[in-house]
Amino acid sequence: MGKIQTEDVYEILKNRIITLEYSPGQVLNEADIAGEFDLSRTPVRKIFEQLKNRKLLNIIPRYGAQVATIDFRYMKSVFEVVRELEGFAIRLAVERITDEDIEELENIVERINNYDIENEYKKIIIDDENFHRIVIQSSDNPCLIEILFDLHMHTERLWFYSQQELTDLNMFHDTLADVVKAIKARDVVQAEFYSKKHTDDFVNLIKKELL
Repeated sequence: MGKIQTEDVYEILKNRIITLEYSPGQVLNEADIAGEFDLSRTPVRKIFEQLKNRKLLNIIPRYGAQVATIDFRYMKSVFEVVRELEGFAIRLAVERITDEDIEELENIVERINNYDIENEYKKIIIDDENFHRIVIQSSDNPCLIEILFDLHMHTERLWFYSQQELTDLNMFHDTLADVVKAIKARDVVQAEFYSKKHTDDFVNLIKKELL
């Protein structure tokens, strides 16, 4: 097995932050990370800088790298942008998505419907993100894809942060099922409506439970 690549370590650390394996405010030690992945400290420093640029880490001089806390004011701005850009992405996807990808969206909705929200919450979030990833990629617009993937790092992290507040599986299942129906019908208006409703439902819950 070859030496792990810097890009792989970046993805691993990013995923640990998003899924809260590294909790908000936790300090990451450069030497510990270097030792874990058998890297020198220079590439670890570069990875920390990349994570900082994605607003997932804060670099504090003479202190270290600290996992960014959840900034609800910033998240409000994220959701405002995601709501509109994902609406645009789904309009493009309605025209460009393959039958195979539509089938996978249907499979995701079916899996979500059968999950136990208390014990399989992580699987629900991951499949919800897989749903969004397929729709976004199906827009076939590289610029839009790049922007939305960056923003979804933060929305996914907030899903994990909000775990105890989310107890209604229908919040995931129903609107996503409606999105798929609209996509299959090639109904741009309805697909965008339900995509935005999915975002709005989550934002309203966050406002109610966490703010």
